[in-house]
Parts: sequence; C-alpha cells; structure tokens
Amino acid sequence: MKKIGFIGAGNMAGALIKGLLSAKLYRPRDMVVSDAMPAQLKKIKKAYKVDSLSNNRTVVREAQAVVLAVKPQIIDQVLAEIRPEVTKNTLFISIAAGVPLRRLEAGLGGNARVVRVMPNTPALLGKGIAVVVRGSKAKPRDERLALAMFRGVGSALAVKDEALMDPVTGLSGSGPAYVYLFAEALIAGGVQEGLDPKVATRLAYETIEGAVAMLKETGNSPKELRDMVTSPGGTTLAGLSRLAEGQFAETVMAGVVAASRRSKELGQG
Repeated sequence: MKKIGFIGAGNMAGALIKGLLSAKLYRPRDMVVSDAMPAQLKKIKKAYKVDSLSNNRTVVREAQAVVLAVKPQIIDQVLAEIRPEVTKNTLFISIAAGVPLRRLEAGLGGNARVVRVMPNTPALLGKGIAVVVRGSKAKPRDERLALAMFRGVGSALAVKDEALMDPVTGLSGSGPAYVYLFAEALIAGGVQEGLDPKVATRLAYETIEGAVAMLKETGNSPKELRDMVTSPGGTTLAGLSRLAEGQFAETVMAGVVAASRRSKELGQG
C-alpha cells in the first residue's frame, strides 16, 4: 500500500507533497494522487514523480492515509463517492476550510479516523502555519502524523477544541491576504508621493520582512515595538494617527471576525 494519498492536486496538495519529499518523510513511490483535472494531475506527476490516478476510490483503497485536499463546496460529493471504500484502517486528513469533523465523519460513514487541519498558503514556500484537531475516532498517533506532515511545510500546532478552528481560519488561514493588501497600500502610498513603483515595492517588502523579524526575534510585543518607533511629534506618529482616524486596527479585527463567521457558514454546508 501507499503510505499517503491525495484527493485533489491543487496548490496546497502540491506544497505538501514538495515539503514531505524535501523533509524526506516520504519518497515519491510512497504517494499517490488523484484529481478531476487531468492537466493538474499531469503537472503534479511530472514535478514530483508520484503515482497518479483518475479514480478517488482507488486512492482510498491504496493508501494508509488520505489527504482530502478539495474545496469545501465539493467535499460532500467527494465523501459520498469514497465512502464505500472507507475502513477503520485508513486515516483521513481534511484541509477543506470550514468543514467540521462531524460532517466529515458522517460523510465517511461515522467510524472513520479523521483529522482536520487548517493550513495557509505560505506552505508553498515552506513557511506555513497549520492548526490540527482530531476527530472522535482518531488516535493520538494520527494527530502526531498530521503534525509531522505539516511541519514539513512550516510549523504546526494542535488544539483540543474544534470551535477554535473558525477563528484560526479567520486569522492565519485568511491572514496572508490581509498582509498582501497592506503591502499593496504601502506601495501605492509611496508611489503617490513620488517613488518609482519598483523602489516602493522593494521598500514595502523589506519593511514587512524586517518588522516580522523584529516581532519574532526580539521578544518584544507588537505594542512595545510600535512605541519604540513612535517619537512624540514625529513622522510615525503622524502616520499612525491617520490610520487611527480610519479605524485601521478595528477594521483588521473586523476582517478576522468576518472570515471566522464565513468559516462557520461553510461548515454548515
């Protein structure tokens, strides 16, 4: 049997496969992948030399663990399709955003071992952060396997309460897009004030990267670091005051809340 199968060969599946191979947790011959899109399947097979199948049910029959890497909008269809092949010997790892364990377990027949994971797209560069929660039939070793897999593409942590997965989705799952929008705004502001777009882009990217390094390496809180940069009557204070007028912090918080609520809605089907 294959050690791991992937149903869905999109970007996140590709990132996982790349990370698992790079970390030498698996070999290409340990993996099998299926996807409804022949072109995507061919791309993954060519890039990573893994076996490919057009039949999802065969993946379940052939793999010890199966990653459900499909969109939440089609997850119920996929679960119904593979349900006849489900046994207690197969572990299912779902990365379908917002889809709760109860729905996954019910769709797979009630006795399936299921682990739910919320990753994010920086996993494509090995810089992701994922949160893992295990279902009622899953074993501690199943959780450990999922954590090891996602640490191959960044870092990962486990939670006990599945209700936390919605705010996790709103913060880290959707969070990269908030940062990209912030970068766009920094660049646009610099260009508006006369900077060449290439210069403004470099300044924005390096500034964000440096600020993240300060957050991770100094041990100071975001507020402490912000206070270090903010002099009375200075330029930073002027900029922060304008952001406060636009309720910048409150708007970002509201974005996290909105994404979290959407995650709950997706989970309801």
